[in-house]
Amino acid sequence: MAANTGFVIVGAGLAGAKAAQTLREEGFDGPLVLLGEESERPYERPPLSKGYLLGKEERETVYVHPSSWYAEHDVDLRLGATATAIDPAGHQVALADGSRIGYAKLLLTTGSSPRRLPVPGANLDGVHYLRRLSDSDRIKEAFGSASRITVIGAGWIGLETAAAARAAGAEVTVLETAELPLLHVLGREVSQIFADLHTDHGVDLRFGVQVTEITGEDGRASGVLLADGSRIDADAVVVGVGITPNTQLATAAGLDVDNGIRVDAHLRTSHPDIHAAGDVACAFHPLLGKHIRVEHWANALNEPQTAAKAMLGQDVRYDRVPYFFTDQYDLGMEYTGYVEPAGYDQVVFRGRTDTREFIAFWLSEGRVLAAMNVNVWDVTDPLRALVTSGKTVDPTRLGDPDVPLSNLLDRPDATGR
Repeated sequence: MAANTGFVIVGAGLAGAKAAQTLREEGFDGPLVLLGEESERPYERPPLSKGYLLGKEERETVYVHPSSWYAEHDVDLRLGATATAIDPAGHQVALADGSRIGYAKLLLTTGSSPRRLPVPGANLDGVHYLRRLSDSDRIKEAFGSASRITVIGAGWIGLETAAAARAAGAEVTVLETAELPLLHVLGREVSQIFADLHTDHGVDLRFGVQVTEITGEDGRASGVLLADGSRIDADAVVVGVGITPNTQLATAAGLDVDNGIRVDAHLRTSHPDIHAAGDVACAFHPLLGKHIRVEHWANALNEPQTAAKAMLGQDVRYDRVPYFFTDQYDLGMEYTGYVEPAGYDQVVFRGRTDTREFIAFWLSEGRVLAAMNVNVWDVTDPLRALVTSGKTVDPTRLGDPDVPLSNLLDRPDATGR
C-alpha cells in the first residue's frame, strides 16, 4: 500500500485555517483535511469580546475565509468532527464517529478552553464563559436584557466584557482575587491605569476578593457570594479566570506536554511528523532562548504559517515577538514583546498617563523587553525594533517624546536628541 501523502489539521480555528491557507499558497497540492469540533467554519476570536460583542461588527466579519474558500482550495473542512485519538506510529487520527484518517504530516491547533469556576452554582443558567461564537451570542443577548452584570476575573476577557456591558447600559461589578487588574501581565505601574479606566466608567471594581458561590433562583444565577459574606446581586455572570491548553490528544499520544504541547522553534513536537501551533503550543523562542506559550490572536495568526512551511520541509523558525491588543471604552492599546512578572526592573512612560495617551516600556538592565502604546498609533515597527535589538537604551531619551522612536537605538547627538 502506498504511503499516505495527505496532511491533517486538528482544530478549525484561526490557526488551523491559516495553516491550511499557507499550505496551499506554498504549493502543497495533496489531500488536506481540516477538522473542527464546532459547527461554525473557522473564525477569529478577538471580535467576540470586542466589536462583535459590542454590536459594531456583523457576524460575517468574524470568519477567517468566505464559506466558498475551502472548496475552492480543495480543503476538506469537516465541521462537528471531533478527533478522539492520535496514533503517531500508524500516522492516523481517530474520530468520534469511529472513522480514521491517515496522514503524512499532522498539525495540532486544538486551542484552549476556559477554566471553570470551581464553586457551587457555577453551572446555573445565566453564568457565561466566553470562548466560542455561540458564547458571544449568548452574552450579547444577556447584555441586552440584564441590568446588573457581575464579571469574575479582571484579565483581558473580563475587562473587555465589562466595557461591553457598560456600553450596553448595565451596572457592572468586577471581582478579582489580585490587588489590581492584569497585575500578573502588566505589573503594578500599568495595571493601575486600567483600574482607573474602569472606575472612571462607573464599574464597581472589587479586588482581593474570593468567590465562594453563585447563587440562583429557579435554576438561574441571581448573585455572587463572597468569602467575607457579602453578596452581589446579578442578572447575569461572566466568568473569565483564564484558559487551559487543549493537550488531551497530545498527552494520550505520548507527545511531550508541559504548559502546552512542547515544540521547537520549527513548531515540531517530540514526533517529527507532528507539529503544533497557536494557543496549545509551548514553543521555543529563539530570541528569548526559552519555551513560551502565547494566548493571543497574533500568535494564532502567524505561528501556523511557520508550522505549515516547516511541514513542507522548509527551514523556518518562529521568532516573532508576541503582540496583542485591546479596545476598552475610548482606550485602544497594542503590546509588543514579552516580560515575566519579576523579569523587569524599571517601567518608563513616554507621554501622559492621565489622558491615557502614552507608551510604556518595560526594561531590564537598560534593555527594552516589552512596550505598550495606548492611544498612540503607527509605532509597532519601531517598538518591535527596540525589543528585538537587545541593546541598552537611555531611559531619559526613552521617556522623552521629542526623541523619535526610530532614533533611540542611535547615539544621541550633542543636544541629546
